[in-house]
Amino acid sequence: MDTTTYEIRAEVLKAVAHPARLMMVDALAEGEKCVCELQELVGSAMPTVSQHLAKMKSAGIIAGRREDNRIYYRLLVPCITKIFPCIDEVLSTQRS
Repeated sequence: MDTTTYEIRAEVLKAVAHPARLMMVDALAEGEKCVCELQELVGSAMPTVSQHLAKMKSAGIIAGRREDNRIYYRLLVPCITKIFPCIDEVLSTQRS
């Protein structure tokens, strides 16, 4: 693989490399959610939540749709959650 592929992979990882984004990804794995639900979940101000969502949308992880005055998001690549067990295994190894 060339360097560009690794750079793109790093960008995708950076797009979820925040506790609030990981929480949102986990919630979206259960199904589509309104921005207001995601805001309540992470407990951040709306501008902060919007910035997190924009980062993940730009990386191609999520997509949004507007319905009246609400925006709903869904995972474009549900397989992104497969990284969670791997991370948990690393944590488990560190505790041992």
